[in-house]
Parts: sequence; structure tokens; C-alpha cells
Amino acid sequence: MSISHMRVSRSLAACEGALLVVDASQGVEAQTLANVYLALENNLEIIPVLNKIDLPGAEPDRVAQEIEEIIGLDCSDAIRCSAKEGIGITEILDALVTKIPPPKDTSKDPLRALIFDSYYDPYRGVIVYFRVIDGSIKKGDKICFMANGKEYVADEIGVLSPNQMQVDELYAGEVGYLSASIRSVADARVGDTITHYSKKAASALPGYSEATPMVFCGLFPIDADQFEELREALEKLQLNDAALKFEPESSSAMGFGFRCGFLGLLHMEIVQERLEREYNLNLIITAPSVVYHVICADGETVECSNPSLLPEPGKRRSIEEPYVKIEMLTPKDYIGPIMELAQDRRGEFKEMNFITESRAKIIYELPLAEMVGDFFDQLKSRSKGYASMEYSLVGYRESQLVKLDIQINGDPVEALSTIVHRDKAYSVGRALTQKLKELIPRQMFRVPIQACIGTKVIASEALSAIRKDVLSKCYGGDITRKKKLLKKQAEGKKRMKAIGRVDVPQEAFMAVLKLEKEVL
Repeated sequence: MSISHMRVSRSLAACEGALLVVDASQGVEAQTLANVYLALENNLEIIPVLNKIDLPGAEPDRVAQEIEEIIGLDCSDAIRCSAKEGIGITEILDALVTKIPPPKDTSKDPLRALIFDSYYDPYRGVIVYFRVIDGSIKKGDKICFMANGKEYVADEIGVLSPNQMQVDELYAGEVGYLSASIRSVADARVGDTITHYSKKAASALPGYSEATPMVFCGLFPIDADQFEELREALEKLQLNDAALKFEPESSSAMGFGFRCGFLGLLHMEIVQERLEREYNLNLIITAPSVVYHVICADGETVECSNPSLLPEPGKRRSIEEPYVKIEMLTPKDYIGPIMELAQDRRGEFKEMNFITESRAKIIYELPLAEMVGDFFDQLKSRSKGYASMEYSLVGYRESQLVKLDIQINGDPVEALSTIVHRDKAYSVGRALTQKLKELIPRQMFRVPIQACIGTKVIASEALSAIRKDVLSKCYGGDITRKKKLLKKQAEGKKRMKAIGRVDVPQEAFMAVLKLEKEVL
């Protein structure tokens, strides 16, 4: 489950109703649809709102019909609004009061409160946002978090109006915050249940699950002196984001850095952006990879996210990779290019249906590894920005996966190793070797650049040697004299090749990593 999906689902579980806000010019998008279904599963009262009606391209009547056809909600009294122009705001507030049902009165039951968000405050520790489902909570109560069993004293409880305002007690149906000298966000995870220490609830609220990283990549500082700054920045981000995992990693090509785990693509992009913007770090980011399940010959299953840690071919029986179910909403004009994109990424077609006369929903199942590169960018460019997508994990499946190694002058370069599907190995290997040939400076000896699966070379390029013209001083004369000079030069080159090292410039690594993100 992605970080946004988990937060949305827990937030919806803390509500009685929701506003369905749809752009009057864009219409329903895939993520909106996914969140509406989550709201319907939670039996929420949904109030449709058509926003941005002041735009020249707004078509509120068409969008209202689209909502009725796709979701099945009655939009005859949908509120038409524009936040920019201040239209319809009063009607929305009135609808919230009249249409959303009141919470049930369960204040006499044992305390059960749902955590739907939390953040780290440098002075007070973790501040927890929660909704009281059953019972009541007072300032000074000794409380317990049911998932991890940790106990705290509620030093401060309050409500948001909109700033934090302290109160003495919160009852069933109320939403508030608490501060209890909690040191880490990991101790107050989204979805956990708060109960009283002395009078524990019989069962926790449903829906809690541990956040497990699904996408991994390496983060290396361009300037090696920034390594400690990168460590501090990641530690500070982790204070507010318990789902972020990282461990030190070293590479012969890029020096010291960190292997980081993320819940999904959006989570990865946000962390990278924050590191660069808020902490002024210049980073090299390796191509993202996913967690593979490697079934070894002895029957043991090993999780592997780093190609360099993949067990040898003789020690593994098979490799399983994560698959996702992807739903794409698109205008009918772009169905062909989008289906072609999904087929190219090893997608399995599941179904397609027209949700309106002009828009279709296409469902595919495809490997997560094929999505972590530029899939979203390609989807947007092939549909001129009109298509949208939503994905969810469906499990692991066995695939014909191999480790693709890059060797330069016979030495493997671990930083460029990747795990790819056997059918794509040749095209990826060919692209990488050709790019490296362009980027690595010529040496005094011939340098072979090879893409290998195990010991088998599947693609190869070579940098020709820089040669001195040893025949320039020969003005005619016997051919044996020329052969002797050329033979002597060849022996020198052979000696150089045996002892020579090829230093791959950092620009080459950055260019190849960028290429890997495109071709994988």
C-alpha cells in the first residue's frame, strides 16, 4: 500500500462523510475514482462538488453526467463552486451540516481512538492526530498503543480550530490531537489504536498494517564531503516519516552513500525533492529497483533489492517479482498508444470498458519494476496529459529474471548491474554498452565494454586504443622493418592492457544511470 493510499484510507475511516471535489474542466481522474471506492467501502455520505466552474473550458453539465455514469452518484443537486471567485462556499458548508450524519454515542464503552496522522515537533516530540471512535480520553490519562504495546501519559490533548487549542476531555465522535513525549513517529503509526492502559479495549480497530518499502534506490552525494550532511538530512526526514528506510552503501564508482527504501514512486520523488531543496544536497540517484523474492536451491526465500546481493545462479531456483494492478482512465483517442505502452512493459491485459462515450478505463497487471522508471511520464506524453492512473500491489509472481553485469576491460562495475527480464536483457545491454563507449575517454590500450549474463557476453563494444604513428620515420625500406615496429607497439599495448585500469568518469555514470531509468 502506498503512503498516500494508507493515509487516505485511515483518514476516511475516521469520518462520517466526504466531499467529492471534481474539476469541472478535467472530469473524473483515476485517483479520484480509487478514493471514491475507498469512501464507499467505509459507508461514507458523499457530497459531489464541481470545482473551477469559472474557467473558460469548464463543462459542469458534462462532468456531472460523467460522475453519474462512472460512480453512480446522483448529481442533480451537485454543488457548483469556484474557490477563486468565492462561488458556492456557503452551500458547501450548509451541505456538510445537513447531509452528513452525526457520530454514534459510544462514550460509555472502553476507549478506542484511531490514529490517522502524526508529525514530529522538535520541542514536544510526536504530535498524534486521532479520532475517538469509542469511549473518552482525558488529559493525564495513561494510554497504550495496541499495535506496539507502548505506554504513555497524555500530557496534552486538544482540538484543531484551526490552530491547536487545549481541552480537558474528548468524547466518542470527536477529532483531536495529543502530546505524550513520544520520541519517534515509528511509535505512533497511522492506523494504530489508542486505548486506556488500565481498561484496555477487547480488540483494536481494523485496517492497521505495517508500512513495508516497495521501491529502492541508491542516493550518493556528488561531493564526497556531503556524506555526513546526507546522513543528517535522512535522519531528520525519518523523524517525520517512519516509512523511510535507509542503510549505508559504498560503491567503487560513486563512493559512499545510502540505499533507501520507499513505499512507492510518489514517496521516492518527494524524499529526493526535499533532500535537494531543503538541505541543498547535490545527489546522484541510481535507477530505482524493487524487492525481489529469490527462492534458493535449499528452499529458503531471500528478499533482494540490490542486484549486487543477488545469489549466484547455481544457488537459486527461481526469482519472483512484485506485480501491480494498474487502472488507467483515458480519452478514447489515446487507447491504442496506452495499450501499446502497457504491452511493451510486459503488461497482461485484464479488461477495458467505456465509462462514458468518450472515456475508457483500461486495466492491466504488470511488474512493478516496469513501472518504477518513466511509465507515468510516458503515459502522460502519449495521452497529451489527459490520461490518469492508479495502481495497487497484487502479489509476487515467478519471472524469467537475470542479473545483467557490465564489464569494462574485464572488470565488473557493480554500480551498473541491474536485474532485468531475459527478453529485455539484449536491448538493455546494447543500449548501456553503446552509451558507455560514447562517454568513457579513450585509453592507451583497447578497452572492451561488455554486457554479460553470468559468463555469457550478450552485447559488446570496444574503445580503440590511442596509437602513436610508429611508421612515420620509415621512408620506404624493407617491410620487415615496419612489421618489427608494429609488433613492438602491439606488445607494449598488450602489457598496458594487462596492468591498466580504466577510470570511468562520474559524468559517464550519471548519464548511464539516467539511461537505465529510461530503458529498464
